[in-house]
Amino acid sequence: MSDTPVDQMTFEQAMKELETVVGKLERGDVALDESISLYERGAALKKRCEDELKRAEEKVAAITLDANGQPTGTKPVEGL
Repeated sequence: MSDTPVDQMTFEQAMKELETVVGKLERGDVALDESISLYERGAALKKRCEDELKRAEEKVAAITLDANGQPTGTKPVEGL
């Protein structure tokens, strides 16, 4: 696992680590205490990925199009 705090990870970093965590949990080759820690880390990573996807969706939704369907700019989105 990475030492990087989850809230500082990019989407790609969080997704890659989440895949690693899920793989370890699915194999079941870790002790109970480590499984609990992995599960907690996985839950935080999942939330980070969901938050980043939501942010990306909001950015895409903010793109304005002209009559021909071409992007003309963006409209402000709260919190970005």
